[in-house]
Amino acid sequence: MQNRRDFLKTAGALAAAAAVLPGCRPRININTGHTGGKMKMSFRPYELELAHTFTVSSYSRSTTPGVQLSIEYDGVTGYGEASMPPYLGQSVESVTAFLQKVNLEQFSSPFLMEDILAYVDALSEGDSAAKAAIDIALHDLVGKLIGQPWYRIWGYDPAKAPDTTFTIGIDTPEVVREKTQECAGKFNILKVKVGLESDEEMIKAIRSVTDLPLAVDANQGWKDRQKALDEIFWLHEQGVVMVEQPMSVDALDDIAWITERSPVPIFADESVQRLRDVERLRGAFSGINIKLMKCTGLREGHRMLEFARSLGMKVMVGCMTETSCAVSAAAQLSPAVDFADLDGNLLITNDLFKGVEVVHGRLVLPDRPGIGLLPV
Repeated sequence: MQNRRDFLKTAGALAAAAAVLPGCRPRININTGHTGGKMKMSFRPYELELAHTFTVSSYSRSTTPGVQLSIEYDGVTGYGEASMPPYLGQSVESVTAFLQKVNLEQFSSPFLMEDILAYVDALSEGDSAAKAAIDIALHDLVGKLIGQPWYRIWGYDPAKAPDTTFTIGIDTPEVVREKTQECAGKFNILKVKVGLESDEEMIKAIRSVTDLPLAVDANQGWKDRQKALDEIFWLHEQGVVMVEQPMSVDALDDIAWITERSPVPIFADESVQRLRDVERLRGAFSGINIKLMKCTGLREGHRMLEFARSLGMKVMVGCMTETSCAVSAAAQLSPAVDFADLDGNLLITNDLFKGVEVVHGRLVLPDRPGIGLLPV
């Protein structure tokens, strides 16, 4: 059984104080952090259906494979999710195989989060999406037991949550204009997938419809650093305010050369997966894009945010194609970042939850415990 000191260390120093706030009653004994029973994990495949075919510089898809997961403890359920876009190299089969190896019943309490997630991470070298599903569900469960959302446990002000970008995939000018018109008046910044010869045509099509600020993501699509830098200067003239992953993960010296000369910040996406990657990217990129499916979840994502800040780097939080489960989990970090790209749930037609919302383009975090979900 945990004493109060151990509980505060595990669940966050602010949790006990926050638990007395009105409207969020804890499900636990604050003095012990324990209610009894064992954790029960279950999971199932769930394919996400996109509203539009999604195209980046290297592939197109109309669905994304996923796995929905839950952890039940003492009558309380935490929800998690794994989403596996092609470039992660993971699948429903690999996620399922990993999850079948996990035994949470060996732990006496979900508040042993460090021990539990260290155990899960040590089961394999990869499987980041499967690990993220467990991490998200555990955070949701513990937040519900405490009676507080994670942004409050971490001490973040939800009013500081930023605008989220809305993604426009690579397509014909006609379809690009149509997609842009669909989101007119709903968002304050758009994200455009680039990295092909059609980049200029794409941007001009969007500019024929809106003058909103733009972020662009090349997904490693540019091959020549001088050409990439020339395009970035042109994009800056078109109202682009940031660029993600201009070149291959293997071209770090070229990216550093671009970052040094770029008029806008350059963010790492594919180049940064986990905490161990952050320090070597200092100087090569202006900032990092944290995605839970890459970094194994909120535990490591929060550490990446804090470490990047300590290095003087900018931070954005992003997502894959996901339901409101994983997107709402990532949104718990959003009050502390420079940019947010949390639209994955808005791109699908079969969401399972209500969670974080977008109101006039800005993220609105729910005042509900855990990651703030309501099943629908």
